This record gives sequence, structure tokens and C-alpha cells, in this order.
Amino acid sequence: MGSRKRLAELTREYVLSSLGVFLTALGLVIFLIPNNIAAGGASGLAIVLNRFFPISVGIWMYIINATLFLTAFLIIGFDFSFKTIYCTFLLNFLIDLFDRVVPIYKYHGNDMILAVFFGDILTAVGMAIAFSQNASTGGTDIIAKILNKFFGAPFGMSILFLDFAIGLSAGLAYNIDTGLYSILAIIVNGTTIDFVMKGLELSTNLWVVSEKADDIKKFVLNDLERGVTVFDAKGGYTNQPKNVLMIVIKRRELHELTTAIRAIDPKAFFFVNEARQVYGEGFKELV
Repeated sequence: MGSRKRLAELTREYVLSSLGVFLTALGLVIFLIPNNIAAGGASGLAIVLNRFFPISVGIWMYIINATLFLTAFLIIGFDFSFKTIYCTFLLNFLIDLFDRVVPIYKYHGNDMILAVFFGDILTAVGMAIAFSQNASTGGTDIIAKILNKFFGAPFGMSILFLDFAIGLSAGLAYNIDTGLYSILAIIVNGTTIDFVMKGLELSTNLWVVSEKADDIKKFVLNDLERGVTVFDAKGGYTNQPKNVLMIVIKRRELHELTTAIRAIDPKAFFFVNEARQVYGEGFKELV
């Protein structure tokens, strides 16, 4: 039973990661790549290199990521999950597919702000979905890992610095406007990913005091299939012993649980806190 549940979870993770990568590829191929907007990462570097060596962006991404993975393997060892390798090269494949093999619509309008906005929305939502499944799309993440290992450079700051350097390189390779739009895209992309991640990862923590704590506990365990921690407590006014339940659930499950609590014990006292990140069974893995 446990292995089947883990297989179902793993399948869900890969399906969602693939969806995220698909959206990211669409944002890049339709909006960013046609307008030479180098919004960081391997795709941004590929756009810059394409200016000097006219190989397609998809092929350049294969070369860049393969080189980075090999370098990282030789320098810091195999420190990447299979899911990250899968998502990295799936993104490469989809970009090359939509760009050369099965060409799709590409935005070549005069309004670069539209290209930045819609390109960033698609890529940021896609990357946030992939990140929420503990996956990554490689690129500057790999360089940041190397810098962190040998120079102690903060991982997040390294990625930001590398992405800005790629944005500036686009300005040198193409023109100043392209460089500025690339930097704008990097800023908007990072902000949007953070915003979407908060919505995807947000869980809730409930503390419940009820005379029917056992019934509520059964509902959580059997219907929601979530864990419950039971604390022994004493009422401050009555001095009577009570059970207090601590329950952590996904935000989407909150309405179902509060409705059940009201039905089981209309006199129950409970309050809800936001839980920014939750690790453990049923939530994010520790590795």
C-alpha cells in the first residue's frame, strides 16, 4: 500500500513538473526568444550566444546544460536529482521542438512590454509549478552550486548575479533596449515566481479545542488522510482536562475541514495559521 501511494505521488510530481516545463517552454518560444529577451538561465545565455554563432537556441541549450552538468559532476560530484535532469532536458527538447521541428506562433509585435509581460507570466508560472515539485531546470542553478561550494557564495544571490550578467550581455550583443528589457524580464520573473510559489506551497495549521476531539481526529485521519497531533491541556477557567488537536493541511483542504468541524461540534474553538513551508510525509520532502 505504501509503495503504491509513493508511486502515485511520484507520478503526480512528474506530471506537474512536465506541465510546468511545458508552460515555461511556451513562454520562451512564443514571447522571449523571438524578441531576444535574455531573462537569465541557460535560455538567456543561449539567446546571447545565438547572436554571435547562429545555432538555434534549443541546440545551444543542449550544449550549455550538458557542459554545465558534466562540469558540475567532475567538480562537485553527482549532486542533482533525476527529476532536475529530466526537467532540464525536457525543457531543451520542447524549446527545440517548438522552435525548429514543429514551429508554433511567435510574437513579433512592436510592443516589447507585452512580450516581457506575457513571456514572464508563462515562464514564471511554469517554473513555480516545477519548483513546487522539488524540480529545477538547471542553467545558472548549476553554476551557483559550484560558486557556493568553492567560494561560499550565497546560492540565491549567485543566481541573481549570474542572471543579471546574462541580461547585460544581451544589451552588449544586441542593443541597449534589449538589455534593459532583459533585466526587466529577470526582475518580473523572480517576483512572479515568488508570488506563485506562495500560493502553491501555502499550507495551514489548525489548533482545535473541542469536546468531540476524537470525532474530529477520525475525520482528519480517515477522510482527509492527514496526520493529527494530540496535546493534553487544561482549561484555564474550568481547570478541566482537554484535548487540543494540531492539524496541518493544504490550503485547498481548509474549507472541507472547517465545515466538518462545525458539523461535528458547533461549539468547537479553533484558529488557523498560515504555514509557509511544511516538510514531511504528505508535503515537501526533506531531500
